[in-house]
Amino acid sequence: MRPGTSFGSKPVAANHNIPHVTPVSIMPWTRRHLLTIEELTLKEIDQIHATAAAFKQTLKRSVKKVPALRGKTIVNLFLEPSTRTRMAFDMAAKRLSADVISLDGSVSSTTKGETLRDTAQNIQALQADMIVIRHSAAGSPLYLSKILNIPVINAGDGAHEHPTQGLLDTFTMRERLGSLIGRKVVILGDILFSRVARSNIHALKKLGADVTIVGPSTLVPDWFSAMGVNVSHDLRSALADAEVVMLLRIQHERQSLGMFPSLGEYTSMFGLNNTRASWLNPKAIIMHPGPINRGVEIDSDLADGNRSVILAQVTNGIAVRMAVLYLCSGGQPEYVTTTD
Repeated sequence: MRPGTSFGSKPVAANHNIPHVTPVSIMPWTRRHLLTIEELTLKEIDQIHATAAAFKQTLKRSVKKVPALRGKTIVNLFLEPSTRTRMAFDMAAKRLSADVISLDGSVSSTTKGETLRDTAQNIQALQADMIVIRHSAAGSPLYLSKILNIPVINAGDGAHEHPTQGLLDTFTMRERLGSLIGRKVVILGDILFSRVARSNIHALKKLGADVTIVGPSTLVPDWFSAMGVNVSHDLRSALADAEVVMLLRIQHERQSLGMFPSLGEYTSMFGLNNTRASWLNPKAIIMHPGPINRGVEIDSDLADGNRSVILAQVTNGIAVRMAVLYLCSGGQPEYVTTTD
């Protein structure tokens, strides 16, 4: 898609409204699958963000649908629980005029012993044009991409990656802050088990941010420094003058593994409250991918306050996933862009 090309009855404006992302040339999108952010180039991240910005404009219209994927069938195969991601993929596909079938593990034949391979191959045999998959096993989307002839989109695989979450989070940061080069971004919480943390780290490093991860040493092991981030267990020094703080859900199921003594102790040491928020840069934004444990990783007045962009993340998730579905279905980006 080139600037001024129409998605539907009204043309999409050429201005993509992401500061510090500048159109430089037109280059075709070539990926059929979105499996990880780690494998994406900076230009590909920029392409997705610029295309998402164009789609976001369509979401402001009274008629929000565009015919970009009319006649296509997208299957959302969610074998783990999800609210925001599943609904956003469902809504994104429908906004693109695709037919959508959503299937969760509790009603699929996987409960009868059917393998993931057989489930996916049957979906392809039913003439689906794309599969969006969430699965507890790391690498499951990659596995499907090798045995299927249709695009596969990773909606979260174990503790490995959650690429569309990382893309929408960095899209939101760029909307609010402009260029991320040199920006201090802190990710706070359960890093060890978090696919969101891994995808964000990959995206933020490609975009030039200065990333610090912080939390208890059991959840933030030192070996994460190999990913090019600063590892800290001192909350005050980590938050000092940070321009973004992203909270991650503390997973109650980890308590049985002895990762921390209690939720109360975690909150007393690492929960974000007004006092600790005062250590941030005065213009800092507060993020959370959800679901939120209010009063554990973040106080409600901060989650709902004017520095919070948590609901903006949810809204941006539709546009980013529209861009991913469109591009991996063979559409072309509005721009090839570069970060200054």
